[in-house]
Amino acid sequence: MDTNSQPPFHETNEETPEIGGGLPVIEYWAEQTLSPLGPKLWKTLFHHSACLSCAWGTGGQKGGFTNEVGEKLQRCMKSVEAISAEIKPPVPAQFFDSHTIAELQKLSSREADRLGRLSFPMIRRAGSDYYERLNWDEIYTIAKAAFEKPPERVASYSSGRGSNEAAFLLQLLLRTLGSNNLADCSDLCHAPSTSALKEMFGTNTSIVSLESLKQADCLVLAGANSPYNHPRLMNELIKLRERGGKVIVINPVMEIGLVKFGSPAFPIKSLIPGSDIASLYLQPIPGSDVALFVGIQKALIEQGQIAQAFLQAHTEGWEDVLKQAHSLSWETITSTCGVSKAEIETAASIIGTSKGVVFAWAMGITQHTNGVDNVYSIANTALISGQIASMGAGIMPIRGHSNVQGFGSMGVTVKLKEEIKQALEQLLGRSLNLPKGYHTRDLIEAAEAGKVDSLICVGGNLYGANPDSAQAKLALGNIDTIIYLATKPNIGHFNGLAKTNTIIIPVLNRFENPHKTTVESGNNFVRLNDEGKTHLPKNADVISEVEFLTELAHRLLDEYPVDWRKLQDTRYVRQLIARTIPGYEKIADIDITKEEFTISGRIVTEPPFKTPSGKAKMFTTPLPTLTLPQAKDFNIDERVNSLVLALMTGRSYSQHNTVVYKIGDKYRGMPHRHCILINRMDAEKIGLVEHERVTVKGDTDKLDNVEVIYGAVREGAALMFYPEVNVIFKARTETRSGTPAYKRVPVVVYKESYD
Repeated sequence: MDTNSQPPFHETNEETPEIGGGLPVIEYWAEQTLSPLGPKLWKTLFHHSACLSCAWGTGGQKGGFTNEVGEKLQRCMKSVEAISAEIKPPVPAQFFDSHTIAELQKLSSREADRLGRLSFPMIRRAGSDYYERLNWDEIYTIAKAAFEKPPERVASYSSGRGSNEAAFLLQLLLRTLGSNNLADCSDLCHAPSTSALKEMFGTNTSIVSLESLKQADCLVLAGANSPYNHPRLMNELIKLRERGGKVIVINPVMEIGLVKFGSPAFPIKSLIPGSDIASLYLQPIPGSDVALFVGIQKALIEQGQIAQAFLQAHTEGWEDVLKQAHSLSWETITSTCGVSKAEIETAASIIGTSKGVVFAWAMGITQHTNGVDNVYSIANTALISGQIASMGAGIMPIRGHSNVQGFGSMGVTVKLKEEIKQALEQLLGRSLNLPKGYHTRDLIEAAEAGKVDSLICVGGNLYGANPDSAQAKLALGNIDTIIYLATKPNIGHFNGLAKTNTIIIPVLNRFENPHKTTVESGNNFVRLNDEGKTHLPKNADVISEVEFLTELAHRLLDEYPVDWRKLQDTRYVRQLIARTIPGYEKIADIDITKEEFTISGRIVTEPPFKTPSGKAKMFTTPLPTLTLPQAKDFNIDERVNSLVLALMTGRSYSQHNTVVYKIGDKYRGMPHRHCILINRMDAEKIGLVEHERVTVKGDTDKLDNVEVIYGAVREGAALMFYPEVNVIFKARTETRSGTPAYKRVPVVVYKESYD
């Protein structure tokens, strides 16, 4: 790094590589290519469908390796991992006949995923120890009865693996029934981004396109681990650095891939030597991002880098934001965030002197009890410096799932846009003034209280994604009927069992559907997926999400408000989307034109903004109080030598959401998933040495025999892997968005034995 050459908490362990990416990525591709599934893998890689992995993925009509601006060699290792898992052979039918529910509940996330593809529908009936095969007539009979319950007692949960068409049908079905209980995986991750951006700019998504990002000469990357979770973004960071730009990384953990990364897209200049990524690496205390960004605002004021004319012409509330930053003392700011004044001033200087700055963030910003304020503070910084609403500048939340943003666009949310509501009311011929509806955490709370009878899950892992695993299991167990639509087994299918009927419907994945579908990237680009053929045997009894949802809707609603069975031809779904979803008008002709498009009205390259006044609305952001409980508050013996830490839960190097592909994390030097990454200085405070085993206890449970791994995490913080660690803590949620605080979990670490 050319500025701040070593971060303050930079000490890694012996197993940590010198760069992220590099030759191991090529080795992995070679292993997969030479495997028995290699031909199927490459056929799928070239299929005209969008990547299954993150929202930065490629594919669509431009080809499997091509991004939205036509650049080649844009596939990453996570894409190969996702495809490889999807083209595995089916789980043998006799497996479920010979394994009890109790045995299935012992499987880890990785073990469940490696069982293979689901190839026939199954049911676990109340009191049964086994899943058994189920015919379609009985499936629809049970499902119809379940969703004829009072609308306030039926709900859905979804993830971003599905298509826009499936998402639109899901929300149309639930709202036609009279339910607004449309929980989604985004409630657990980027909901604070959605809430904050809607208030400030009148939009829920990124206002920066890929073309705009390519004109930036600075990127601020906060609370994101792109080398692991959206590696294709790394190519853009490499190119930004090559054209003389700067990258400011903000992360309590020094991730080696954010220091130096070797990209296969640049085999000569990057792959082996690695490319420098971070120009400045700041490691704040977990949860202190507001203080850090207010500090940057204060430094911008003192350096005379305030865009005064822009603020006066295009923003509201700027005076109070500037007043707050000016009035706070440096001592208060630095003691809260744990970053020095000199480092904050350096960050401000880079931002203030750059021509175009893009501010990007992920769950390290949103998964806090003040996640909305975190996003406010980032956007305030962009506005104060004038680094917004122009090419090469703006704000860019980084979505982690391949179509999670598309589900929100289609109306799979409890906060339905007024324009969509009015269009749906016109379609239904009646009012849609429905009750508030359950987001994901509300859904778990309502189910625990016995207020939910029926639930349909379109992808995802509702059990595994939630904190307090015991609560999630209990809550789901209070629901009469749960229907899971999935391509592969996950731990939720075995632990998230309904009271009466738990049904698993095997569905086709994105590159197997017999009809065209669309998905939306994190930068508002709509991709068209061609039809495909399944890799499963001919006798597999699988269905598409679209076919199941439309058939269920037909049996429930006949032909109101649409001919549901006609919508099994997805061309007609896209016609409805074009009439209903703002910015999606071009989807009406996409079957003829094959023209993928950027959603209109979202990318902002000049004022005004989409607020009623046309001005961005700024909000002051109170600094958080970041106290931790004492060891005695965890009810451990006072004689035990212990250490209280702020635990961050995260994904490993080879993981996608709750799906684990490999048990280790080579980037962090963590050999398996039962580890805790801590600062060596913290460990030494209680006499711990690396590789020693400890107990980690939260406010609901504990994990024993956890291996201590030294890592480049700031003092007072630690990291463990989700979903396994979810069992030890309750959900402390961001009240405005409902997102749990996964990135600041109070825990106590200690050795179980003592003298």
